[in-house]
Amino acid sequence: MKYTVVFHTQSGAMKFDSKMKKLNIPCTLQPVPRKLSSSCGICARLAYEENPLALVEPEIERIYEDKSTNQYVLLYEDE
Repeated sequence: MKYTVVFHTQSGAMKFDSKMKKLNIPCTLQPVPRKLSSSCGICARLAYEENPLALVEPEIERIYEDKSTNQYVLLYEDE
């Protein structure tokens, strides 16, 4: 499955990217799709076969499952 992770801050996105690399989970940082706009403007895109909610940490604002091009399903939102 593919996911888009949106963060509260750019530093949170960079920490998450570093953590994913250490766990050997393919992850790329890129601008947040306009449809999902975020306060920090950076998101992580990753392929992950397990429960994505296991990746939740305080810097994550939202996690979306990528259904297809420009179609996302909200799985997690920080309150």
